[in-house]
Amino acid sequence: MASGRGQLYPAAVEFGARVRARREKAKLSQEDLAHLMGLHRTYVGSVERGERNVGLRTILRFGRALGVEPATLIEGMAQFDIGDGLD
Repeated sequence: MASGRGQLYPAAVEFGARVRARREKAKLSQEDLAHLMGLHRTYVGSVERGERNVGLRTILRFGRALGVEPATLIEGMAQFDIGDGLD
């Protein structure tokens, strides 16, 4: 989970929604995307649901597999709650 306690953070949910939108636009299944990234389908699904707090390497892998600049997946997200208590 994004928080480690089952709570989803808006930033993780938004990132997941962006990944899902790009994947669907590319007409890829979760399994297809996971294969391109060398990951398991359930991991992709958990990212899309906002259940994972992904790291830089994973953001780069999503961008590469989806054929987009990784920055487009996080652009404008600086204002989102990331669960660090500093918001």
